[in-house]
Amino acid sequence: MKRIRLPGIPKRVFIVVAVVAIIGVGWIWMQRGGHDGEALRLYGNVDIREVQLAFRQPGRVAQMHFDEGDHVEAGARMAILDAQPFEEGLAAADASVGVAQADLDKLLRGLRPQEIVQAREALNQASAVARDAERNFDRQSQLLASGAASQKTVDAARAARDQAVAGANAARAAYSQATEGFRKEDVAAGQARFAAAQAARAQAATALADTVLLAPGTGTVIARVREPGSMVVSQSPIYSVSLDTPVYVRAYIGEPDLGRIAPGMRVRVHSDSSDKAYQGQIGFISPRAEFTPKTVETTDLRTDLVYRLRIVVTNADAALRQGMPVTIDVDAGQVSSAQAKGR
Repeated sequence: MKRIRLPGIPKRVFIVVAVVAIIGVGWIWMQRGGHDGEALRLYGNVDIREVQLAFRQPGRVAQMHFDEGDHVEAGARMAILDAQPFEEGLAAADASVGVAQADLDKLLRGLRPQEIVQAREALNQASAVARDAERNFDRQSQLLASGAASQKTVDAARAARDQAVAGANAARAAYSQATEGFRKEDVAAGQARFAAAQAARAQAATALADTVLLAPGTGTVIARVREPGSMVVSQSPIYSVSLDTPVYVRAYIGEPDLGRIAPGMRVRVHSDSSDKAYQGQIGFISPRAEFTPKTVETTDLRTDLVYRLRIVVTNADAALRQGMPVTIDVDAGQVSSAQAKGR
C-alpha cells in the first residue's frame, strides 16, 4: 500500500502541529478538572479573634485585675469603675419611682372617705341655703303683689336665690367627683409618669452594672491599656483580649480549583512550627474574586484572581497564633465528591 504524501509540507511541520494540539488538549483538560482524584493543597494564615474591651460608662478606673499574658475565663471581672456616682444615681431613681407610685395609687384609689363625707355635707348645706332662698323669694313676691314689699326687695331675694342655687349645683358636682374618683386621663397620665420613673430607674441600674467589665469569653490578655486611677470616657479601650475560640484560617483558592471544594468539607491544617495536624472544616467561600494578598505564600502568580475562604479549626490550641502561615490539605476523596456534585 502506498503512502499518500502531501507535496510541499515537510514532515516536521506535522510533528510541531501534533505537539501543540496535545498541549492544548492537556491545558483544557486541566482547566476543566483534570485534577480529578488528586488531593488539594492550599495556603493561608491563622486568624484569631481579638476583642477590645471598654466600659460603656465614663468614670474613674478603680481596679484592674489582670496583666498582659494572663489567661481569663468567660465572665471574669477584669476591671471596675468607681461606682459611687452610679449608686447615688440609682438611689435618686428609686426615690422618683416611689413618688410616681404614690401619685398613681392616689389617683387609682380616689379621695379619702373623710373627704367624700365632707363633700356630701357641703352639698347638704348648699341645698338647704338654696331652699331657704327660694322660700324667701316666694314670700317677697307675694308681699309685692299686696304692696307690702318693694320691687327692690324682691329683686334682692331673686338674686340671693339664684346665688344659692348656683352654690348648690357646685357642691353637687364636687360631691359627684369625690364619689366617682379622678378622670381616666388623669389616671393615664399618672401611669405614664410611673412608667417613665421605672425606665429611668432601669437605666440607672444598667449604668451601675456597667461599672464592672466582664470577659466576653475565654482568652489571653494581649494588652493592658489603662491603669487604676485613670479617667476614661465611654468606649475607651481598657484591655485587648485574644479569644481562644473560635480559631479560623483565612485561605485563598484559584478559580480553576474552585469547583473542587465546598462548605462543610473537612481539611487538615499544618504549621511549620510543629508536626501536629489540626482538624478543620470549610465554613465560608467568598462569592467575590480578589487579588491574592501579599501575605499569602503560594506557588501561583500573585496577580491571579482568587476567592477567599474561611476554615474553622475544631481542635485549636495555643500553638496556633495570630497571623501564623499554615498549609491546608483536602483529601482526594472529598475533592472528587465535590467535583462530581459540581457536574
